[in-house]
Amino acid sequence: MKIGNSHDGSVSPPKAERATSRKSEATATTGNVQHPAKSAPAASAQVAISSAAKLAAAGTGSDDGSFDAAKVQRISQAISEGKFTVNASAIADKLVANAQELLNARANKH
Repeated sequence: MKIGNSHDGSVSPPKAERATSRKSEATATTGNVQHPAKSAPAASAQVAISSAAKLAAAGTGSDDGSFDAAKVQRISQAISEGKFTVNASAIADKLVANAQELLNARANKH
C-alpha cells in the first residue's frame, strides 16, 4: 500500500487505529461494554516431572535444606585470610560416589 495514492486523496489510518475503531463501532452497536480479562490465562502446556527430577528434588539422606551458618562463616573467614585449602581427593571421591548413585538409579529404573 502506498500512502497518499488513494482515489479520494485521504490517507487510511494505521492498522492499530482501524482495529480500535472497529472495536468501538462493535461496542456502540451492541451496547456491550468490554472489559479487559482479569483472570489468569488458560494453561497452554502440561508439565510432567520425571522420576529422576522427583528424586533430585527429594534429595538423598537426611538433608533438610538447612545449613550450618557457623561453618559458612568459618569457611568465609578462611578464604578471606587465604588459609582455605581445597581437598581435591575428597572432591573427586564425592564426584565418583554421586556418579555411581546416578548410574545405579538409572539401572534400577529399567
